[in-house]
Amino acid sequence: MRAIFKTAIIAAAVSTTLTAAAQHKSKTKSGSKAAKSSALISAATLANGQKVYGQSCITCHMVTGLGVPNMNPPLAGSPFVTGDKTKLIKIVLNGLSEDVEVNGQTYSNNMPSQDYLKDQDIADVLTYVRNNFGNKATAVTASEVKALRGKK
Repeated sequence: MRAIFKTAIIAAAVSTTLTAAAQHKSKTKSGSKAAKSSALISAATLANGQKVYGQSCITCHMVTGLGVPNMNPPLAGSPFVTGDKTKLIKIVLNGLSEDVEVNGQTYSNNMPSQDYLKDQDIADVLTYVRNNFGNKATAVTASEVKALRGKK
């Protein structure tokens, strides 16, 4: 039963992601820097990122990436996701225990550290999130994660 539920969640995530990507693609100018950079991201990176998202992120940030109002912030359209990669990597590695404001809304649930994940898995899931849910941003690399591991 658990495997069926997990498969259904992942299938819904894929469907939602493809829909959001198609909607965003129609809004994105083909000549933009973000559109060009996301074209260079491998399918394997995005597939692994989606897998890690389904295992480690979906419970709080939901299939849609919209989070839970007043508790878990959205990843969709969030400047935390599409902005400074260093800050985003540090949040994943160190967790976050303070209220955070995203797009005018405050979220108060603590995010535990995800430092048990391998550098490549963190890079892939962040690349996946930065290029799904309507987001378009450059990839995160394992070397960027490795350089920040252990730093607060």
